[in-house]
Amino acid sequence: MDRYPAVVALLATGDFDAAMAAAQAQGVPEDGVARSLRRRRGAIALVTAAADLGGAWDMDRVTRTLSDFADQALAEALAATFAERYPDAEPQGFVVLALGKHGSRELNYSSDIDPILLYDPQTLPHGEREDVADAAVRIGRRVSEILNARDGDGYVFRVDLRLRPSPEATPIALPVEAAIGYYESTAMGWEQAAFIRARPAAGDRALGEYFLRQIRPFVWRRSLDFGAIDAITDISRRIRDHYAQGQAFGPGYDLKRGRGGIREVEFFAQVHQLIHGGRDPSLRSGHTRTALRALAAAGVIEAEVAVRLDEAYVLFRTIEHRLQMVEDRQTHELPKNPDSLDNVARLHGLTDAAALLDLLRPHVEWVGANYDRLTAAPDDGSLSHDEDKLKVQLKEMGFADADWAAARVAHWRDGTIRSLRSGASREALERLLPVLMPALATAPDPGRALNRLDDMIGRLPSAINFFKLLGARPGLVELLAEILSHAPALADGLSRRVELLEGLIDASAFDPVPPVDVLAQQFAALEAGEDYQALLDRVRQRVNDRRFALGVQIVRGGDPLEAGRGYGRVAEAAIEALAGATVAEFESVHGRVPGGEMVILALGRMGGGVLTHASDLDLVYLFTGDFLAESDGARPLGATQYFNRLGQRITNALSVSTAAGPLYEVDTRLRPSGAQGLLAVSLDSFARYQREEAWTWEHLALTRARPVFGSPQARAALEAILTETLQRPRDFNELARQAVKMRGDIARHKPPASELDVKLVPGGLVDIEFLIHISQFHYRMGFDPDLGKALAELVAAGHLPAELIPAQELITRFLIVSRLVSPKSTEPPEATRPLVARACGAADWDALLESYAKARQSVGDAWRALAAPYQEDQDA
Repeated sequence: MDRYPAVVALLATGDFDAAMAAAQAQGVPEDGVARSLRRRRGAIALVTAAADLGGAWDMDRVTRTLSDFADQALAEALAATFAERYPDAEPQGFVVLALGKHGSRELNYSSDIDPILLYDPQTLPHGEREDVADAAVRIGRRVSEILNARDGDGYVFRVDLRLRPSPEATPIALPVEAAIGYYESTAMGWEQAAFIRARPAAGDRALGEYFLRQIRPFVWRRSLDFGAIDAITDISRRIRDHYAQGQAFGPGYDLKRGRGGIREVEFFAQVHQLIHGGRDPSLRSGHTRTALRALAAAGVIEAEVAVRLDEAYVLFRTIEHRLQMVEDRQTHELPKNPDSLDNVARLHGLTDAAALLDLLRPHVEWVGANYDRLTAAPDDGSLSHDEDKLKVQLKEMGFADADWAAARVAHWRDGTIRSLRSGASREALERLLPVLMPALATAPDPGRALNRLDDMIGRLPSAINFFKLLGARPGLVELLAEILSHAPALADGLSRRVELLEGLIDASAFDPVPPVDVLAQQFAALEAGEDYQALLDRVRQRVNDRRFALGVQIVRGGDPLEAGRGYGRVAEAAIEALAGATVAEFESVHGRVPGGEMVILALGRMGGGVLTHASDLDLVYLFTGDFLAESDGARPLGATQYFNRLGQRITNALSVSTAAGPLYEVDTRLRPSGAQGLLAVSLDSFARYQREEAWTWEHLALTRARPVFGSPQARAALEAILTETLQRPRDFNELARQAVKMRGDIARHKPPASELDVKLVPGGLVDIEFLIHISQFHYRMGFDPDLGKALAELVAAGHLPAELIPAQELITRFLIVSRLVSPKSTEPPEATRPLVARACGAADWDALLESYAKARQSVGDAWRALAAPYQEDQDA
């Protein structure tokens, strides 16, 4: 205050904005950049402190003001350095990345700044005989010198460059590509967390953004990296041990590093960000308070936990500032001296040290207890390595065949399985076994679950993240036991991509599937710098996460019909996302066909919008416009060739397996002329084919046709063709005769696998479909691609018996659940039968079989009554 009387005079009026403007004017160019910055730093700190103590600014504004000045100081120091060394060169190719509290704009009064200095050897100015690496180091040293230097006005900022890769062995400024290579390959887990709060603060910001884009997969991993999470919790344990004298609450307590202090609020947020942020970009804020709010909004942490952590964080940081206001000391410890502690309390407006401790204590204790949930070691219930003792333990858990279970555990431990060869993975296994084996022992089918888990572990390239995920989320262990007991289709998916289990961490995994347009936006969302190939991987990850979650919903008791509709929306959104991106990619090379666009028609189950976990996609590619036109790109193509190639690209996008795994099987054989015809034809050709050449079965197939890609105008034009085709007058008797013959051919050539093959058995789903389709043409109504809606219309009009509605729903539910639990359409295992019965709305397996028999009887009676007049002579 003695040093800046003009600023103090403005503060006395309460005009903090004017005082800040005066503070910014304290340094003058004639002083040189270093002294000018020191003068401004002192004045800005004074204004900020007054606004803080006076209650005019909240903590966020206080820390943001200090952080923004750090950006300003770095920018001016860097500009001055370039002007000194390379006055005729453009200042480019050098960026200062802010990390830590500076990166999150949460600087303290007396914070260090922890930048990383990067340069681009191709664009950084340097002397004619100067090595570019030496130039970068000299620039970095000069910037640090300007900010670190002290005189009677103090200093600007202490600069700590030790957060760079391997600081003991690397220069203070690194070439950007070398830094990218380090973070992609050899960086430590704690460095992943450090970059949550990274941002370009000064210099070549485009270079900084490029670097952060390139290392984003290192920071925000869709698959959990428990090595990074362990690193954070290990740092916490080591901090508690190293600063043991600051752990006990009271005088001398370390507000930053102590149990229940600032670090534990920050680490709590960062651990959850690392777990969920790879899948949800809304959780990636470096700002601690914003991150806590986002985590609560996403349902990752409880709202009350977020509120209490936020309250504690604001209080701790505010008291930390009070500590640092005294003599500009970089301290986080409550003074041990009673008078000094009283002084801090009074600076905060409290009466004495006791009042300050009473204010802090409940928050410190709650934060510490909350953080302990992340770091608590599991109960010591380890499984014995002695074979006989292990068998006894497993038998007590409930394994009927304890010898077999013990043999599996011994096999996992012997180091012969690839995924368990590392010491870390075997250690993770041992920590998990006391939780895993009891869950398997009490699973619906322990033997089956254990065998499938054994198969999974044998297929995994590494098991460490899988075991650590289960160890961190014990609730997933029981769910895994259910999946392994009941659903081989889901178990197979897990063995190919174990991170599917991670998607179940989010509570939203069990929410209803959103509308197609919302899903398509989610699937197609890319981060800056990602390309078409990245999109293929992203869509596969997101689609398969959704499909897996829908399967788990069925296992947990969800309605299979709702899940089937969810599968349908997921597939349609995948088509929208991938076809849209493929069209854009194709147009970048070949241009567009004037007046033409791709339209995709879905048939079969996809057309009806109700799929199973194993459904493929029946698609027909069509295009609008003149088939004689030519595209306008750098590599033009005729319209027919253009759209046929584009159709093949879309099929590949939907079906070819990438590093993220497979997606859908695509069947295009329902197109005009079948496998012998062009992959894509014009709408005009399609309409003409349906009028003049299509077979009866092709018109039957069109009853479940639905446009799923294309502009509203193109879809409307296609819908008009479908309506005209289906409503056209025809010889119904001939159509019915051919349809009945077709059903007979199917029965002869594709016999049911068992009585529970609900699709192919007499009185099953195929009979229902033929019943509905023939009735649609007979009465020229009910042409809805959704079988359930079409049947309801026909029943309401009195054309089909009402008992077919519950029969169709039961058989469809049975089909959807059986594709998960019994993919070969045979009788499910005994332990799984209650699940199937529950999914189909029956009290138990016997009741389901009774309902199933009645449904088949209803369908069979109706089919035989309809088909009898058109049955061909059996001897023909």
